[in-house]
Amino acid sequence: MTEVTDMGNPPRDLPDKEDEHYQLYRDVREAITSLPIYFRTEIHIAGIIATDLHTLNTVLGATIEEQVVRTLNLIRNTWDPDEKYALYSFVRQAQTFPDVLLRRASTDEILLGIELKGWYLLAKETEPSLRFQATAAACAKRDLIVVVPWALGNVISGSPILFEPFVESAKYAADYRNYHWEHIRKAKKDPHIEIPSGVGPYPSKTDQILDRPRSDGGGNFGRLARTGMMNSYMQKLNEVQLCGIKTDFWRQFLKTFQESTTDIEARTALERLKRRIQQTTNIASPRSQSALVIIAELEQLLEMSE
Repeated sequence: MTEVTDMGNPPRDLPDKEDEHYQLYRDVREAITSLPIYFRTEIHIAGIIATDLHTLNTVLGATIEEQVVRTLNLIRNTWDPDEKYALYSFVRQAQTFPDVLLRRASTDEILLGIELKGWYLLAKETEPSLRFQATAAACAKRDLIVVVPWALGNVISGSPILFEPFVESAKYAADYRNYHWEHIRKAKKDPHIEIPSGVGPYPSKTDQILDRPRSDGGGNFGRLARTGMMNSYMQKLNEVQLCGIKTDFWRQFLKTFQESTTDIEARTALERLKRRIQQTTNIASPRSQSALVIIAELEQLLEMSE
């Protein structure tokens, strides 16, 4: 099924309703969107210095991605309610595209793949930093690219919690990435892309499957968040509230706090956030009180680091 997008943009070449596994494809997409409801983890973070919070994606990213795969297998009744695929399970493969396969263990038959990336919502960058460079020919119609945003339950401590994932056709993402690079950016240098030949879905680790731009001095090729395809999604995530405060506010505060060179600057950032809470929320609400408790914890951590 070819779905036409905006005029000039590449079409979405999605699975047809006649596809034998079309309903599975739809159900897996639904299951992915429900991950925030079902995700559970034994990870608990406490006592981390506020200036080190931005490193959490490096420390926990792979573990959270692994636990997302485990969760998908645990909620198989959402994507296989009739137990038609009882012999199949999601498995993660290291350093091979895509990151996750829905595969039958006995025959290695693959029904779909997921390129899975975690996104720590309070990282210094305001956008997912993933680079997706796989060529479109390496993506099957059912394959997906999924970005799973997460944060700690109490902002600076607690267990990771998930938020609404970004889900897109991997083949379309690859096509649109190239279209944006060659036709929308209006680059001054050579915009052409070298595309590998002889590539098919579910390649081996040694296969050459990456599209390579002829000129990319800034290393931006493959950064989907900079193509515009995630803009509305990221705007929605900026409005998500953590302990009653918008994600964007927390991110701005932590960036200022982390870049503070003196205790006075750090304390000024804390006071600024406290005033913002008092101005934009009902100070007596439980969420506002939770945010103020977090600020008190940050003040204590600041004192401990002196």
